[in-house]
Amino acid sequence: MNVRDALEADADALASIADSPTDVMRNLVHDRTVRVAEDGTHDPNADVSSSEHSQYGESNPEDLLGFVSFDAQGETVHVTQIDGTQEACERLLAEPVRFAECENMAVEVLVPIGHQAVEDAAASLGFGEKGFGPRFDGAKTVRFRLEP
Repeated sequence: MNVRDALEADADALASIADSPTDVMRNLVHDRTVRVAEDGTHDPNADVSSSEHSQYGESNPEDLLGFVSFDAQGETVHVTQIDGTQEACERLLAEPVRFAECENMAVEVLVPIGHQAVEDAAASLGFGEKGFGPRFDGAKTVRFRLEP
């Protein structure tokens, strides 16, 4: 599995994972720090001109295993979205954790109830459950936090 910065060309694949409109995901790539996990069976150093999908074209939704977006406000890094496979969620959630550790900041993630892959990833990285978070589109969330 390779983790890299998301590109605008990833918007369609991100929309497929998040079940969101492509324009929303394109804006996310522009407005936040976004990392994607992609299938590690592809050689990231392969000749761009010979690949069917390149970083300068559109990414293939089947190649992306997940994504995370985050930003920093005050003393906390806020994970604004995360989705993907169990393994991808753990690798991706580690990205804002590394950033926060370097800056001596806390990390907070709101997880929709029942999103087991993200809950498991948060638990494996040492996040503690801090009660309910706000509702999004009527769905309840649980707040997880990792202190510096």
